[in-house]
Amino acid sequence: MAWLWIWIAAAFEIVWAVALKASDGLTRLVPSVVTLVAYAASLLFLSRGMKHLPVGTSYAVWTGVGAAGTAILGIVLFGESREPLRLACLVAIAAGVAGLMLTERG
Repeated sequence: MAWLWIWIAAAFEIVWAVALKASDGLTRLVPSVVTLVAYAASLLFLSRGMKHLPVGTSYAVWTGVGAAGTAILGIVLFGESREPLRLACLVAIAAGVAGLMLTERG
């Protein structure tokens, strides 16, 4: 169950990061509210996962999934770079996340 909490936390991290971009510097109300609510939810679920997993592993997976997911949505939603080296780095992040998850029980 701990991994589920971490993955839910990472999903909310992706939501708040994309909403932050859409908020135009927290000047648009709805995306700003989504940003703050998703950020709080992300921390809540991260804290639940950390009850049963090491802090380093929890945080690394949370940030890795969040960073990769946000970068992918940046490509899809905002037309950000699809440069092969950038995509290879996202694959490396995914491999790191998978490796960390394989080394911990939760």
